[in-house]
Amino acid sequence: MRTVMIRLASLVILGLAMLLGTPSLAGTPAQFGVAVAVTVPPPDLPVYDQPPCPGESYIWVPGYWAWDADFDDYFWVPATWVLAPQVGFFWTPGYWSWSGASFVWINGYWGPVVGFYGGVNYGFGYFGNGYVGGHWDHDRFYYNRSVTNVNETIVHNVYNTTVVNNYTTVNRVSYNGGTGGLTAKPTAEQEAAAHERHVAPVAAQRQQMQDARSNRQLSASVNHGQPPIAATQKPAQFKGSNVVAAKEAGTVHNNPAAPENRANPNRGVQPNRNAPTERAPAPNERSNQTYQQEQQQRNQENMRMNEQQSKQERKQQQKEQQQMQQQREQENQMRSRPPEEPPAATGRERPQAPQHEERQRQEQRQQAPPQPEGRSDQRSDHESHGKKPEQQ
Repeated sequence: MRTVMIRLASLVILGLAMLLGTPSLAGTPAQFGVAVAVTVPPPDLPVYDQPPCPGESYIWVPGYWAWDADFDDYFWVPATWVLAPQVGFFWTPGYWSWSGASFVWINGYWGPVVGFYGGVNYGFGYFGNGYVGGHWDHDRFYYNRSVTNVNETIVHNVYNTTVVNNYTTVNRVSYNGGTGGLTAKPTAEQEAAAHERHVAPVAAQRQQMQDARSNRQLSASVNHGQPPIAATQKPAQFKGSNVVAAKEAGTVHNNPAAPENRANPNRGVQPNRNAPTERAPAPNERSNQTYQQEQQQRNQENMRMNEQQSKQERKQQQKEQQQMQQQREQENQMRSRPPEEPPAATGRERPQAPQHEERQRQEQRQQAPPQPEGRSDQRSDHESHGKKPEQQ
């Protein structure tokens, strides 16, 4: 009888939530848009670091505890970076809310403003009210380096604004209302935002949740509130250097998967289990897809340019090192070579007169007086015939 009353109360509350226009409710982990009501509160949020942003226009989507009806257990859906489905859209995280008879999951959504998410302090810009991790400026998203992990060699749209956290104590409670839950209430602007046009979680987010559900290490009954995969750099990438494990566990409240609790009829309720997934249509679906493709191409081009620049720098360094090595080897060879000696004289070579002696002889020949022409002619004739002149 108690089980029947709990299920009826959950159905009534969920029906009223849908009629009032509450954002679409998450169902089984495989289906967004299906209502889930659980009588055991979700574990507290674990403590983990944020992996670096992979590129421009990626928005941070916090991790959360989801419900798996097949195992009557909560499991952790790792936080990740997701490309915004449309320029100017933000992510409003989902949260668990106490309905008076059970905990109901209120699904997150994409929209032009950040709505109410139960006052849950998800961290990294989601401190319970709004989002201070970045903002849109025309078609570019700018990241606040004071609360987000951004590599400026890949993402250049950054700024630095100190954020004052008004929370006096670190509260990692992951649900609103009920015993021990948060007491935050939506503002008038947040209530208005709940009725604006929304876009449901994109395919990458649904894949992230499916992969998390199939990994038993992420179940609360296995990891005791400290998931080994707390955050990923991109959706559905559960391996690699940018996978972050939880540093501190969140408190698990009366784990429903424990053997002593499995026989308890006070279990999770899943009304309308086979309801189809609802997705708010985007008017510019084609332009949104083109925008995402352009952003991905831009990120790939930035990464390619960084790799080429790194390769060129490495080549230049190697070239300089080789030149320095060659110069050192030449210097060592010069130091080790013996001094050259002048060649020894062989004795066969005729010594040459100094240049100044030769110059003196030429000057003497030029200064000598000329001889008479007749005597010169006779001497020339006798010399030419090889005879001495006769005496008269």
